[in-house]
Amino acid sequence: MSIYLIVGIIVWLYLLSVLKRAHVPAFFFIVGTAGLFFILIGFSDPYWVWFFTHSVINGVRWFGNLTHMSTVMNHYGLISINNPTSPLTLSIDYECSGIIETMAFISIVAFFPIFNRYEKAFFGITGIIWIYLSNVLRLALIITIVHFGGGETFYLAHSIIGRIVFYILVIVLYYNVFTYSQISHSLYQNFRSHFKRGSKS
Repeated sequence: MSIYLIVGIIVWLYLLSVLKRAHVPAFFFIVGTAGLFFILIGFSDPYWVWFFTHSVINGVRWFGNLTHMSTVMNHYGLISINNPTSPLTLSIDYECSGIIETMAFISIVAFFPIFNRYEKAFFGITGIIWIYLSNVLRLALIITIVHFGGGETFYLAHSIIGRIVFYILVIVLYYNVFTYSQISHSLYQNFRSHFKRGSKS
């Protein structure tokens, strides 16, 4: 672990304690969210990056096996997109893993003042799954476009269409979890009641 990361965590915790005693919830939320995000990103390399990358690749592997549009080289983090004229290899790296978006969402949920600890855990897990599936869908869309359109469509598929679809889905997640807090509360309460009924039966 980097000494800078350790010092940063200590300073962050001290600032949180000061802001909590000063009863300034807005600054507590901002400092808490930003600090936790950078701490999680600092801890992400190499283990969490590896986990996220290979989770996404395994999701895309299922799509490739189903459609035969792509072949996954899991050990190297590569996806070979099948095309009769111009086959193309896509590398799943730090940016494509979805780890930045996931860590940002977790950081906001962790310090969002409206949710209790159980709701934070529920929405944190739900958000991780949503972002993961959105990323797999984005890559499946890229594979489909390049498979039928050829290598020359890669930029359009990857940098424009894929990103637009992915970020629209992420915005939908943020909008429903953080903007419609009452709806989010209802969703959690329904989940909790169904879970309790299931455990009793």
